[in-house]
Amino acid sequence: MTSKAPAAAGTTGVVRRGLRDFYEDPAVPVASGSARSLRQARMLAAALGPATAGAKTVLDIGCGDGSAAATAAPLLAGHRLVGVDWSQDALRRAHARVPYAIRGELSDGGLPFAAGAADAVLFSEVIEHLVDPDAALDEIRRVLRPGGHLMLSTPNLAAWYNRALLLAGVQPVFSEVSLRAIHGRPGKEVVGHLRLYTARALREFVAASGFEVVRLKGAPFHGVPRPLRPLDRLACAVPSASSILLLHARRT
Repeated sequence: MTSKAPAAAGTTGVVRRGLRDFYEDPAVPVASGSARSLRQARMLAAALGPATAGAKTVLDIGCGDGSAAATAAPLLAGHRLVGVDWSQDALRRAHARVPYAIRGELSDGGLPFAAGAADAVLFSEVIEHLVDPDAALDEIRRVLRPGGHLMLSTPNLAAWYNRALLLAGVQPVFSEVSLRAIHGRPGKEVVGHLRLYTARALREFVAASGFEVVRLKGAPFHGVPRPLRPLDRLACAVPSASSILLLHARRT
């Protein structure tokens, strides 16, 4: 579950080259579940309001293959939606789904946008891939206008099934100890997660980065086995136990 989108890997030297090679591999998944994308898009559409009140600029930072932006587009009709990623492989795919797909990074000089240029930022399944999430949120805050919206989604370390797995001594879902293979946890895909957040940690981190947290919601995970999906959807009512955390914050 990833946007394949460290638009801001924030790395140096060998570590950075290794991560770049990993994310440029076409075999690495570049899209996450549509249920999460749709819930996040609805939150953003409600925050922005209709374009009749004035078109807004939305940056999908770490857009991956553009699937999240494509899901959001019908709900954001009239607003300007721009995909941003540093992966050339991802951008080639995104061009088929997003009117504008631009290469950019959150590190190495920052994004190719002026301060305050964006009204909203989609940051979907990206932060868990970053070496330096602090610098990433600093750069996002720079490009957002005061009062601009941040819509961030990330896997939940404390998802309901992860709590049971930890009690059993099993590595939690979403966590990874290697970029080469899965070890000690359920699942088959290696997607490059470096950091994981609980609901409380995510709230505190975003608030400390110069944002006011407006709302936190839960979303289901497309990788949950089919018999458990009804339970996973029910868990969304309690975001701290849901599979995916959807956070809406505003730039202060």
